[in-house]
Amino acid sequence: MKIPKRNVTIGGEVFEVPDLTRLFGRGVWGILIVVIIIWLLTGTYIVGADQQGVIKRFGEYVRVAGPGIHYHLPFPIESVQRPRVTEVKRAEIGFRTVDQGPPARYVDRPNESIMLTGNLNIVDCDMIVQYRIRDAVEYLFKVRDLQNTVHRASEAALRQVIGQREIDEALTTGKGEIQVDTKRQLQEILDSYNSGLLVVAVQLQDVHPPQAVVDAFKDVASAKEDLNKMINQAQGYRNDVIPRTRGQAAQMVKESEAWAAERIAKAEGDADNFNRILKEYRLSRNVTRKRLMLETMEQILPGLQKYILKSDRSGNLMNVLGIGTTVGKSTGGNR
Repeated sequence: MKIPKRNVTIGGEVFEVPDLTRLFGRGVWGILIVVIIIWLLTGTYIVGADQQGVIKRFGEYVRVAGPGIHYHLPFPIESVQRPRVTEVKRAEIGFRTVDQGPPARYVDRPNESIMLTGNLNIVDCDMIVQYRIRDAVEYLFKVRDLQNTVHRASEAALRQVIGQREIDEALTTGKGEIQVDTKRQLQEILDSYNSGLLVVAVQLQDVHPPQAVVDAFKDVASAKEDLNKMINQAQGYRNDVIPRTRGQAAQMVKESEAWAAERIAKAEGDADNFNRILKEYRLSRNVTRKRLMLETMEQILPGLQKYILKSDRSGNLMNVLGIGTTVGKSTGGNR
């Protein structure tokens, strides 16, 4: 079969090429054009709201596209990868979830969870790490096998932080600080790898002694609880006795001050009274002496009927006066 040909001028030179139009007819060209159009349309792609479009040209990164409808040169010239940059991924350290449940079922990974504390005790730590993509280009091209990398980096960060803490901190009060320090340490490791990942959260799921020494740790914890209980009781007794004793001491001091003030006031009053009597005595010695004698008799012989007898020069009794009771009463009292 003889193939029809036609002359084509390229760069001033004439070339003889097969005349496809005469060979196959015009319909073949139409089909070829349709195929080319369909091939060009395959470069249209959509990037979701939670995605970033990373375009590669012959396998090499060229640009990033945001959410929306875009176009790239058709395969195999350019291709696109669309990682979900807002999706929070999860890494489990020390265990694996085998069934979401309910009830959920887990498998222990002691080779990841058993580690040494700062005081050379062994502790079993399970941890969950949540992370997402921060830089899609670094995520796709900088690190190979990122999931395994995150596992290893998380385990290393946790071991480093636990190795700086006492076992009591890991088991009780220091969990919050351990989570914060592990998150910071893990982010530094991932940044040094240019992984393009952001650590969202680090959560300690379970921290306990190894199974072989659980009973011994329980005994130690019980002893510490008893110690704290006794300390609290002693502090309560101290807080009760000391304020009460201080109050009693303050009361005694106040009473003593009041008694002293009373005695001083009484002494000053007695002194003033003595001075007044002395002044009267100096003015009229006999009258004052007799008045003092009578007042003293009233004080030392209260409730008795008393008589004052005065005789004249001849010795006759005259002017009988009753003092302290009814005057003139002849019976009913001592004489």
